[in-house]
Amino acid sequence: MSTPPAKRSALGKGLESLLPSKPVAPPAAASATAPAAAPAALGKPLEIDVQIIDRNPFQTRTHFDEDKLSELADSIKASGVVQPIVVRTGEGGRYTLITGERRLLASKKAGKATIPAIVREVSNVQAMEMTIVENLQRADLNPMEQARAYARLSQEFHLTQEQMAERTGKDRASVSNFLRLLKLPEAVQKHVEAGELSFGHARALLALDSPEAITQAAQKVLALHLSVRSTENYVQGLINPDSKPKTAAKDVVAVDPNVREAQDQLRRSLGLKVTIEDKKGKGKVIIEYSGVEDFDAILAALGQQMN
Repeated sequence: MSTPPAKRSALGKGLESLLPSKPVAPPAAASATAPAAAPAALGKPLEIDVQIIDRNPFQTRTHFDEDKLSELADSIKASGVVQPIVVRTGEGGRYTLITGERRLLASKKAGKATIPAIVREVSNVQAMEMTIVENLQRADLNPMEQARAYARLSQEFHLTQEQMAERTGKDRASVSNFLRLLKLPEAVQKHVEAGELSFGHARALLALDSPEAITQAAQKVLALHLSVRSTENYVQGLINPDSKPKTAAKDVVAVDPNVREAQDQLRRSLGLKVTIEDKKGKGKVIIEYSGVEDFDAILAALGQQMN
C-alpha cells in the first residue's frame, strides 16, 4: 500500500514534521498484532485489529452522517481502506486513534477485522493539532465544532490565536471569528450546529449586544428564512432603528450616502457596532467591542499582530 500524499505547506510546518513524506521502514518481521510499544510498528502502515483501537479523546467532530458512513462502508467492502488511519501507542497493547475516525467506524460497519494504520509517537498537542487540521479540511465540519476545537487548543494547551492560525493554516481573523461563535447563546449555537443558521448568520447576530437580543433575532431569522445579507440588514436596523425627527427638517443634517455605506461595510466585516462621525470630510470612526476577542478581531482585520 502506498503512503499518503504529503500535506500542503499551508497546513503548517508542525503537521508536515508529524507526517513526513518518506516514512522510516520497519523490519520485515513487524506483525499486525505487535505490542503497541514496539518500535518496529512506527512509520509503515500495519493491519491493526479494529477492536484494540480506542477513540481519539481530542476528536472535534460530534456528528457523523449515517448515510454517508454506510456509503463509505460499502466502498470499503468493495475496495478496502485506501488511506490508512493514524494512531499512537496506548496502554496494554492498545492504540489510540489520531485521525481517520470515519474510516475506522465504516470499517467496523463493513465487518472488517483489521484496518491499515500508521503508528506515530506524538504528544497530546501534536495529536490534537493533527485531528483539527484533518477535520478543518472537511467541508462538513460545522462552525461550532471548529469553534470548540480552537477553544480546546487555547484552554488546554495555552496556544495563542496566532499560534493556532499558524498550525492550522488559517488566518488569525478566521480563528478569532470562530472563537467568537462561543459567545452565542446555547440555543443559537444548536441552530448553527444543526446547519439551520450559517457561519455568516452567526457573525451578523454577534453584532447585537445581549444574549436576549441575539436569541430573539435568531428566531426571526429562522422564521422568515432570511439570507445572510438580509440578516445583516435586519441586525443593523435593530442597532440603529430609524427614529422620527425631533427637529424641523431644515435642522436635520443629512448623512452622506458614501459615509453610511462605509459604516455598514465595516459593521458587516467586523461583526461589531461601528459609527462614523463625519463633518465635511473630517471626523472619527468609533468601533465598540465587548471583550478581548472582539479587540483581537479588530486588530486582525487591520493587519496588526500582538506580540
